[in-house]
Amino acid sequence: MIRDYLQEALMLLLPETPNWYSWAKTDSDGNKIPNDQRMQTKYVIVEESHIGKVTRPTDKQINDKVAELKADDVAKKYQQDRIYPPIGDQLDALYHAGVFPKEMADKLKAVKDAHPKPE
Repeated sequence: MIRDYLQEALMLLLPETPNWYSWAKTDSDGNKIPNDQRMQTKYVIVEESHIGKVTRPTDKQINDKVAELKADDVAKKYQQDRIYPPIGDQLDALYHAGVFPKEMADKLKAVKDAHPKPE
């Protein structure tokens, strides 16, 4: 999944009004902005229905929020990459390796003996 940092930043900057923004259709010279180039900080405008109700954050505020979101992703990347086997598999491996305390191993063996795997 590709994260849309710009739109997320815009929503987070004014959380009480998450749909406050839109994209300019023309640049400052009146030239039409192609759709594939609109989603840039410099083309963020206040949605018509929110004019007078919200103040557009500065480009610096927007870009700082985008940078913060990206930095947070980098800092947490290890969480996405660090995928462990299911806990049941981990515990089973410890049991078979004889690492559990004797009392716990005896309890697990009793359950396994009482309910063996079907052949």
